[in-house]
Amino acid sequence: MTLRDILQVKGSQVYTVGADQTVQDAVGILMQHRVGALLVVDAQGSGVGLISERDILRECLHRSDQLGRISVREAMTRDVIIGLPDDDIGHAMSLMTNNRVRHLPVMDGGALAGLVSIGDVVKAMLDETAHENRYLKEYMFGR
Repeated sequence: MTLRDILQVKGSQVYTVGADQTVQDAVGILMQHRVGALLVVDAQGSGVGLISERDILRECLHRSDQLGRISVREAMTRDVIIGLPDDDIGHAMSLMTNNRVRHLPVMDGGALAGLVSIGDVVKAMLDETAHENRYLKEYMFGR
């Protein structure tokens, strides 16, 4: 199973926030769409980073009273780890675990294909394992 397979089931919708918007704005968008991360875009609509719940919590630790004044650009993750559509889910899980990230933008050529979370990858791995187990049991017991 690949990241492309996950995106075919999940869809390719990626929610965004402007780099010049505030962290408070980002919180509102996260809550509105019930997601854990947003792609950060510049004025031209190009992706420049990612802001996640973890980034926001980091700001809350020292500047919680200023979330309405802190720009997303100040709080976002700039060096974003990416995946490719044909990456195996095991590779994606390893990439996310080793880099301690919970959200992975999937890039196809130069275009954003979607965004997967660690939960999406775990669910895909569990589904794949259940599917394999079912076929193994059918093979072993001749069903």
